[in-house]
Amino acid sequence: MSETQTVTIEREFPHPPSRIWRALTQPHLIQEWLMRNDFVAVVGHRFNLNGDWGGTLDCEVLEVEPERSLSYRWDHAHADPAYDLKSVVSFTLEPTAGGTLLRMEQEGFRPEQKAASGGARYGWQQFFGKLETLLATLD
Repeated sequence: MSETQTVTIEREFPHPPSRIWRALTQPHLIQEWLMRNDFVAVVGHRFNLNGDWGGTLDCEVLEVEPERSLSYRWDHAHADPAYDLKSVVSFTLEPTAGGTLLRMEQEGFRPEQKAASGGARYGWQQFFGKLETLLATLD
């Protein structure tokens, strides 16, 4: 079995963990910064993320630790099995003096999926930018 790669993005937000947690777990807020979804923060819940690009990601909640960590399976089936992506996305929230450090790790990229991991690295930066905009509007 070959070793997989992980995409990691970290950003400190000037907001408390509770505000970021809401944006990570409430479906209407997830839609604002990530994708349309039917997410429920319950371990074992299966849900879909629907991208503007017309694709659907099949997901399952793996871990929920309120205001601390969240992880879910993030799979994308492709007509060509070589492009199938089976990964796990994990968010970790760490309080800081200035707010919260949010760490996202997406693990499971096979070595031959360099384009997918590069796309994920770019995409997560864009998603975090949208998240930052959304967080500024929440009470």
